Amino acid sequence: MIGITLTADQICNAPIEVRRWIEHEVLIGLRLTPQASAPRELHSSRLAICSEEDMAAIFGRLRGMPVALSVLFELRHPGILFGNPPVKSFRLMDMLHNSKLESIDQVMVGLGAINSALTELRGDAGQRFCDFDNEGHCFVAPETQASIAKLWHDVVVSQQSAAARHDPAMRVVS
Repeated sequence: MIGITLTADQICNAPIEVRRWIEHEVLIGLRLTPQASAPRELHSSRLAICSEEDMAAIFGRLRGMPVALSVLFELRHPGILFGNPPVKSFRLMDMLHNSKLESIDQVMVGLGAINSALTELRGDAGQRFCDFDNEGHCFVAPETQASIAKLWHDVVVSQQSAAARHDPAMRVVS
């Protein structure tokens, strides 16, 4: 056995393939993912397609749940599109890092709250907001991701407009 020590800077500056390999090896070493497991089939046909109105309703149900809202808005980013039917893929570790949450468990709690809000909204426990693989990825329908991005934009614009009404210095001159 050979051991190698890498600094955080070396890992951060390594090519993406190397960083993903390191992450995979760490997860295996910590027994957080099966070592020789085959990727399971995604149930993309069961993934809900959420409109902008659906996402606004889910957002309303998640108010007062900062962990769930942090996770929800991490899905505003483009993600990686693949498959047939297509899905958007997001790395749970990236969601954890970007959201500044403390653990993957918090990310999973947030995704669970989002899924529960969707189930409650639609009254259909068979639909899923997202799906997962055994490599630490989360998948959503592309239309749902676009609706989340639009919701994020609308929330940010409304907050900026409200701030501008209260602070004349922030008003945009046309």
